[in-house]
Amino acid sequence: MRYENLTFENRDGQRLSARLDMPIEGAPRAYALFAHCFTCGKSLTAVGHISRALNRRGIAVLRFDFTGLGESEGDFADTTFSSNVEDLVDAAAFLERYDRGPAILVGHSLGGAAVLKAAAQLPSVRAVATIGAPHDPAHVTNLLGDAARRIETDGEADISLGGRSFTIRKSFLDDIEAQRVDDNLKTLGRALLIFHAPLDEIVGIENAALLFQAARHPKSFVSLDQADHLLSDEADSQYVGEVLAAWAGKYLAPAPAPAAGHEGDAHDARVTARVGREGYVTEITAQGHALVADEPVSLGGTDLGPSPYGLLAAALGACTSMTLRMYADRKNWPLEGVVTRLRHEKIHAEDCASCEQKTGKIDRIDREIELLGPLDDTQKTRLLEIADRCPVHRTLHTEVSVITTLAS
Repeated sequence: MRYENLTFENRDGQRLSARLDMPIEGAPRAYALFAHCFTCGKSLTAVGHISRALNRRGIAVLRFDFTGLGESEGDFADTTFSSNVEDLVDAAAFLERYDRGPAILVGHSLGGAAVLKAAAQLPSVRAVATIGAPHDPAHVTNLLGDAARRIETDGEADISLGGRSFTIRKSFLDDIEAQRVDDNLKTLGRALLIFHAPLDEIVGIENAALLFQAARHPKSFVSLDQADHLLSDEADSQYVGEVLAAWAGKYLAPAPAPAAGHEGDAHDARVTARVGREGYVTEITAQGHALVADEPVSLGGTDLGPSPYGLLAAALGACTSMTLRMYADRKNWPLEGVVTRLRHEKIHAEDCASCEQKTGKIDRIDREIELLGPLDDTQKTRLLEIADRCPVHRTLHTEVSVITTLAS
């Protein structure tokens, strides 16, 4: 992931810590602004997974710590729900100065309620998504337990959430009690996507039903089956990211045509692959298209995508099927489809009778081709011969020169 660590000032002059996650190559198609959950922060693992999925679709993501949290300045005790909304609006203004305003707002839990309110002040926003958001922001008082009564009587109280201590004042509770999410939904005027888990024990699923009922079309709901409130299971946050990225694309302007000779240009065959500090998950752009590669769990990966050899076999399979399709079309043969199945493995050279190399190990790719349609035996035999002429097949059987340089 390509990213920048940034800071910006909110309206009170406090510097808020932010991170801008960018597509791995080229300028972003659009920007999304992420609001994290109550007392959480921008570094929550689930936020990173969602951000990466949007990056693969060309969408940059700004995530930041609200005032008094994480690496941001200020005192959390002085904040309210309304001040969080103001931080969001200030973050959007920062993006506007940086490049352009956010087209997408994403809010997790109480952050979901915040983006629903902030959207009215942000004309650049075209789509809003919430994850485990409450219908009534005052649900936060349920998390405070006995501390809520102390806050009412003493004006403030120290609470512990997630192993961290926070001071919450009565002004926070008074402000959050005054919020009316239904009013925000009725005037939202943007596409809305609601994610919620039926088993969410922090914000019950009934909140999603109330949000959906109050919202106006276009609106959508996605159930996060078996997920918890914080999307602790990596698969759940990755799922949210993929669905969100696909959905948001419908409401974004088409991606600008790249300049000649740059990534995505029809005459530019460059592929970009980027791996981060940990693990083997590799984000790839190939002629403007996003892919993911990884290693299987048995080799220390997380199996989020095919291995490099899997991609190699996929390239051969795609080339084989396309080549047969093209040949049959030129001949006007009744080929209705081609299914090419491949498997790569390392074998001992002595096990290959037709190979020149006789020692050590060699690469072997088994390729099975299924031809669909009323073809006669002569046509099938000829197509099997043509399979060996696909360009990728020929590349694998010829000398290949790989010239490696170090980028400046």
